[in-house]
Amino acid sequence: MTYVVTEDCIKCRYSDCVEVCPVDCFYEGENMLVINPDECIDCGVCEPECPADAIQPESASNTKWLEINRQYSAAWPNISMNKGPLPDADNFKGEKGKFDKYFSDKPGDGN
Repeated sequence: MTYVVTEDCIKCRYSDCVEVCPVDCFYEGENMLVINPDECIDCGVCEPECPADAIQPESASNTKWLEINRQYSAAWPNISMNKGPLPDADNFKGEKGKFDKYFSDKPGDGN
């Protein structure tokens, strides 16, 4: 089992989770992070660090997110340092339906 980042990260991109990851398996998009499921060691230390509760264990209910994490971790740059959230993150925290409204496939800057 691995962990995945879900739509709760979109438009927030808190990066508290990134600093605690022992294997640097986070990748940065323009407005969200993803986890490379093949690099994740299932330690779970990232999950409680996410202020948006966007990190979830892989399950049958989030296979869409497993594939999104796999696809974009191959295309986006690695991030291993906390860069802070997006400027309006608190305004989008908890909003539902963010994938259809705001998802961007553009890469972030990485570090």
